Amino acid sequence: MNATQKLHEIGQSIWLDNITRGLLTSGTLQRYIQDLSVTGLTSNPTIFDHAIKNSLEYDDAISKKQEEGKSSEVIFFELATEDLRQAADLFRPIYDRTNGVDGWVSLEVSPLLARDTAGTLSAAKALHASAGRPNLFIKIPGTSEGLPAIEEAIFAGVPINVTLLFSGAQYVAAAEAYLRGIERRIADGLNPDVGSVASLFVSRWDVAVAHKEPESLRNQLGIAIAGETYERYRALLDSPRLQRILNAGAHPQRLLWASTGTKDPKASEILYVQALAKPLTVNTMPEVTLKALADHEEFGEALLAHADAVLAEFAKAGIDTGAVAAQLLGEGVASFAKSWADLLACIESKSETLAAA
Repeated sequence: MNATQKLHEIGQSIWLDNITRGLLTSGTLQRYIQDLSVTGLTSNPTIFDHAIKNSLEYDDAISKKQEEGKSSEVIFFELATEDLRQAADLFRPIYDRTNGVDGWVSLEVSPLLARDTAGTLSAAKALHASAGRPNLFIKIPGTSEGLPAIEEAIFAGVPINVTLLFSGAQYVAAAEAYLRGIERRIADGLNPDVGSVASLFVSRWDVAVAHKEPESLRNQLGIAIAGETYERYRALLDSPRLQRILNAGAHPQRLLWASTGTKDPKASEILYVQALAKPLTVNTMPEVTLKALADHEEFGEALLAHADAVLAEFAKAGIDTGAVAAQLLGEGVASFAKSWADLLACIESKSETLAAA
């Protein structure tokens, strides 16, 4: 049994944090599903920017859509939806077999809407309807403005991947938004089975405090934050409130580990994968991390225990995790907005080049 199979046996879902047209047309994604236990996929503007910029696979489609007078944003969402429909169809047997627990793909609303509740909700509904696939999550950031949109989207029956979560407190706020949406559906006599995951970003914590923490604490903050969040997640799963919605027919919102590629070249390539190996969770990992994991026969025990003690050591070292969490959220929103601008500029540039040719 290789390490990817072991994660599957533990009860953790492996999702690929990447999509390109080449992954779909070459059969590579299908092979990952068959051989590496991959059961889902996530995307974001940076991933699509790299995919479009670094290949010719989208050029014909961009040229045709540009000739039809479509804007760069419309072109992007049409390209992304085409790719994600194909990916969703590959994962559909898994989605059906697991009764909607697994087999999902994700598409993000425009990052420019991160502080716009009404705009986010409208975009989430429109994107999910246009995709026409039940196993497609719409990604909404867990900002203060995003939380009401998450509740309303869940109430409207739109499956949501809550993104850009950086702390246990932020996770709980996102989980409660999901719960409110489901409880309102139950109160109105609607089917409460609306899928959702809550995505906690892990490795960015260690990048944020690199060279500020003691050497003995290197690469431990992200794991400790994840451990503290996992404790809150398990407490919520055991709560009467959540058990009431499960009794009514809902599935629990699963905790998803995001940003799990190792950034420190001196650390293990599967540092965060090993640390976060817990059941009823998802790990969405970059392709390089997935391949590194597949090369391992086994790995050690999860490292989420004793999170409070580790966080206390960081506090003694003068690191204010509350301030870092706020910093990471602000940087995450700004980074996604920059990636969005880069993506649209890439499409615009390609459109002009192809038109001139």
